[in-house]
This record gives sequence, C-alpha cells and structure tokens, in this order.
Amino acid sequence: MVALTRIYTRTGDGGRTGLASGDRRPKYDLRIDAYGTVDETNATIGLARLHTGGSPDSDAMLGRIQNDLFDLGADLATPESGTHGGEDLRILDSQVERLEREIDGMNERIGPLRSFVLPGGSAAAAHLHLSRTVCRRAERLVVALADKPGEMVTPAAIKYLNRLSDHLFVLSRHLNGDGRDDVLWIPGANR
Repeated sequence: MVALTRIYTRTGDGGRTGLASGDRRPKYDLRIDAYGTVDETNATIGLARLHTGGSPDSDAMLGRIQNDLFDLGADLATPESGTHGGEDLRILDSQVERLEREIDGMNERIGPLRSFVLPGGSAAAAHLHLSRTVCRRAERLVVALADKPGEMVTPAAIKYLNRLSDHLFVLSRHLNGDGRDDVLWIPGANR
C-alpha cells in the first residue's frame, strides 16, 4: 500500500522525475510521457463516471478500469524487472481478457454499425469518446516506447491499452441506448 505523508518533495523542480527503480529521467522522457498519458486517460474516465447515472454495471466496469490504469502506470514506471527488491506490478493477460469479456457482453446487445460514430449522443458517451481518444494516444506512446532500444514494455501493457480503447467505444454505444442514440457520420453531408 502507498502511504503519502507529503505531497510536494521538490525533487522534480529541476525538470527530472523518478521511476520506481529510483532512476531519474527528464520529465519530457518518452516513458514519463507514456505513463502520464495513461494517467490522463484515467482522469477522463473519472469525468465520464460522473455521467453514467443509472448504469451501476457501467460505473463498476469503469471503476475497475481506473484501478487497472494505476497498475499500468506502475508497470510503465518500472522499466526493468526486479529493480526495486520485490515483485514488480505488471498488467496481466487476465486483465486484458476481462476487458474482452466485457466488450463481448455489451456488444451482444448492440446492433451492427453501418457508419462511423461521432462523439456524442449522451454526456456519458461523449466523455467516453474523449477517454477513447486519449487512450489511443497513450497506446501510441507506449508502442513507441516499446520500439525504443533499451526500453522494456510488457506485451500485456500494449494489449491492455488496445483493448481498453475498444471497450470505451463499445461502452459509449451501450450508454447511448445500445447504439440507438448514436450520432452517425454521414459522409459528405455538408458539401
């Protein structure tokens, strides 16, 4: 368990921050950017949860996802296995599989798409679309980090972000009356 007794430490005042391993990196480092964007995804999901109203199942899913995103942040903040004297917290395939089961369960009730969906419909859906796009950015950063020589990223971390953006999309449709209230793109409608 984490115990924070002091919020500011002044250790980042010089533009560097610490990883779980104790290593210090510039705040613009790709790894810091990646897990910072995971944190941003988490914050946007928190906003979406304010609008899920009458859907306790959706809120529970999003609560589990927010906790998983802290796990993912810890995973990304620990670039090498075993660097701080204990078992490192990593995203597991079982967390990815849970997202897949939830996607499949929601998708069974939703009709097939015949066009792209525009962000909107309900406040919850619009916020989830924002979360989805921030999640996609986090995924791009994590993939770039994984491709960088000397950097370690677990495959499950990349899979989790990829599945999460799909989950957020399907959940937005679920909260839009299982797709009935989706706002569909009409190509060339304003020409």
